[in-house]
Amino acid sequence: MAHKKGAGSTKNGRDSNAKRLGVKVVGGKFIQTGQIIVRQRGYSFHAGSNVGIGKDYTLYALKDGYVVYSDTKLNKKRVSVDLNPWEKFITEIGYSDWSSFVRNT
Repeated sequence: MAHKKGAGSTKNGRDSNAKRLGVKVVGGKFIQTGQIIVRQRGYSFHAGSNVGIGKDYTLYALKDGYVVYSDTKLNKKRVSVDLNPWEKFITEIGYSDWSSFVRNT
């Protein structure tokens, strides 16, 4: 029985697939509901207003708007989605979205 493996065999050659983590949408860009903003492991970026968090810490948009990055403590960043001015007004007066405002007027 041989004590060494045959020629050409190696202990290397195994590697995991890349996970494609990182920022998917930069600041100032328009984003639609449900689109992914950041894929991450842990909380490198924190969710701000109108941003949801997935079970794998993925940040995604809860409403249409423009992506805004701001600094927080300890070198962390907060990601928010700013709404259009008319949509800000609608949410401030108590409606969830434009269609519910139109139905009730």
